[in-house]
Amino acid sequence: MPEALKLDRLDLRILAQLQKNGRITNVDLADAVGLSPSPCLIRVKRLEQAGFIAGYGAHLRLEKLGDALTVFTEVSLTDHHREDFIRFEAAIREIDEILECHLVSGGYDYLLRFITRGVNHYQEIIEGLLDRNIGIEKYFSYIVIKSPFVKTHCPIEKLFPQER
Repeated sequence: MPEALKLDRLDLRILAQLQKNGRITNVDLADAVGLSPSPCLIRVKRLEQAGFIAGYGAHLRLEKLGDALTVFTEVSLTDHHREDFIRFEAAIREIDEILECHLVSGGYDYLLRFITRGVNHYQEIIEGLLDRNIGIEKYFSYIVIKSPFVKTHCPIEKLFPQER
């Protein structure tokens, strides 16, 4: 089995820059992290091959496309056997409007994030899930009124500080 890739501070800087701007040129990336372009590109390719970089994409401004509603939903399952969690997760994975699913501790089992055309669209999806009998005991919906900010990157270098 191949040895796991050890990341150093330069690798973390590269990841931090790429998550902020996936379209950055290799020359600009190299300059931002303090490397010359060739070694920087080698590191990026190595990070991609090792699976640290899952992909690249565009962050869209949905409000420019039209109305969109974000809803957070707490879901409690009727039963808590392994098969119940597997069945529920498999069923909701198919719903394109569910962008996030988190199994959480506390007063409910899952926290879901939906993006829909509006309240009626959200209600149609929920009713469809209830009709499928996938183990939902109860759910609570929280409609987002305003999102003052949504970060699309995490503080890599603060979360995973490297010894100098």
